[in-house]
Amino acid sequence: MNQDHTDPLPQIDELDEKILRLITKNARIPFLEVARECGVSGAAIHQRVQRLLNLGVVSGSEFIVNPSKLGYNTCAYMGLFLDKAKYHTQVVEALKKIPEIVECHYTTGSYAIFIKIQTKTNNHLKRIIDEELQEIDGLARTETFISLEMEFKRQVPIK
Repeated sequence: MNQDHTDPLPQIDELDEKILRLITKNARIPFLEVARECGVSGAAIHQRVQRLLNLGVVSGSEFIVNPSKLGYNTCAYMGLFLDKAKYHTQVVEALKKIPEIVECHYTTGSYAIFIKIQTKTNNHLKRIIDEELQEIDGLARTETFISLEMEFKRQVPIK
C-alpha cells in the first residue's frame, strides 16, 4: 500500500500569486494598495488573503527582530548526534527549553537534528554547549558551525 503523507496542494491562480508576491515583499502593505496593483476591490483582496490564510499557504505576519541589534552577535548551526534514534522526542523537548535555539530540524544524513542558535558571544555559545546541551540525556555529541555572515535569505519563489 503506497501512502503519500503530503497534503494536496491548494488551487492557486494568477491573482493569488500576484497577491503573494506583494505581501511577502512587504507584510505591512495596505490591502487597498494591493487591490490597486491587482486591479480588484479591497474586499476581494481581503477575501483572497483570508482564503490563503485558511488554506495554510501563508500564516500571519510578523516583525523580524535583528539579533545583532539586541546583542546576539554569534549565529551558529549545530549538527546533533543522538545515542539512539528513540531519544529524538525527548532531546527536542529539552532543546525547546533553550531560548537561544531559534530553529530545530529533524534531518537525514550525518546528523539526527540540526539547529540554529543565536548567542551574544562565542563564550555565551560555549556556555550553552557546556552547561545545557551536554546535559541533555540521549544527546551523544554536537558539531558546531559558526556563521561569519548571512549572505542572503529569501522566501520560496512564487511561480
